[in-house]
Amino acid sequence: MMKTQERGRKVLVHGLLLVMVGLICGFFVPQTPYPRLALGAHIQLVSNGMLLALMAVLLLALPHRVGPKSAGVMLLAAWLTWGMGVSEIANAWWGTTQMLPIAAGLAGAKGGVAWHEAVVKLTHVAAGLGLVAAWALLIVGFLKRPEAAGGGGR
Repeated sequence: MMKTQERGRKVLVHGLLLVMVGLICGFFVPQTPYPRLALGAHIQLVSNGMLLALMAVLLLALPHRVGPKSAGVMLLAAWLTWGMGVSEIANAWWGTTQMLPIAAGLAGAKGGVAWHEAVVKLTHVAAGLGLVAAWALLIVGFLKRPEAAGGGGR
């Protein structure tokens, strides 16, 4: 069974890679049909990558009571965040409007075909729920007093 610390390191790698992909995407913002949506993807990847990196650093550096199953939810949230980021990159070409209507309106998007809209919705809802669950479990793991032996869920 994978331990909490191993999962924390994997969450860290996902976070760092999301930041890197987001930075690279920033170079291509002007080349997309909907640059405002591409800018949103760039920002989303960088900010969610930093969010995951922070989560991982907290898991790896501070005493806590986050168990392996909770850390598994955090790792799952990292994977789900990739789906959301990739769908936002694709949306810079698709121009869907249903999930992100404010950004789509500002971008002049006209709406995507049904499966484009479905992909963007599904990936955003899944990642959003995953991240909320992951942060809730992280908070609970820090609210519990660490064990006196110093193991703290690792």
